[in-house]
Amino acid sequence: MGLTGAVVSLAVAGWLIWLLPGPHLAAVLGIGPVDGVMTISSCYDATDFEGNQDGTDCSGTYTPRAAGEPRRRITLDKAGTSHKPGSTVEVRLVRGRAHELSGYALGTWVTVTGLILGPFLALSLSFRASARDGTWGHDGDYVLVFIAAELASLVLGFVVGILASIVLAVFG
Repeated sequence: MGLTGAVVSLAVAGWLIWLLPGPHLAAVLGIGPVDGVMTISSCYDATDFEGNQDGTDCSGTYTPRAAGEPRRRITLDKAGTSHKPGSTVEVRLVRGRAHELSGYALGTWVTVTGLILGPFLALSLSFRASARDGTWGHDGDYVLVFIAAELASLVLGFVVGILASIVLAVFG
């Protein structure tokens, strides 16, 4: 029972990651073909729903790579830099928003992935230990694993974002 719980827990985590942050992370990393180009009309400091700074977004006109699809207005989410009006950027689309490689976006989606994985990892380890020991009590050890996994996700996202920003600034 415990081993099955561990496998199911990790399977649910994988499914949620694939469904929620996975497509965004793949687009930011440049996995898959470019969906089209975006002609930038303006860039601005974006804010989240609470009014906190959330990177730089750019608006502009998206021209799909595939023939026959219409051009349309779109937002470049968490742009790598504040692009000049009139410049063109190759983008990948996810849920109606354009993405490009940027340290801020990479850090954000790595963090979200880790925050989803953390609780399921702790639950999976708890199930695994229960299967091994034949008991269900572990004196809150896995609550500490959960907290450590969530903190590690935040730190990892921050470090990945900073490193990606530095690499993009030097080589990009």
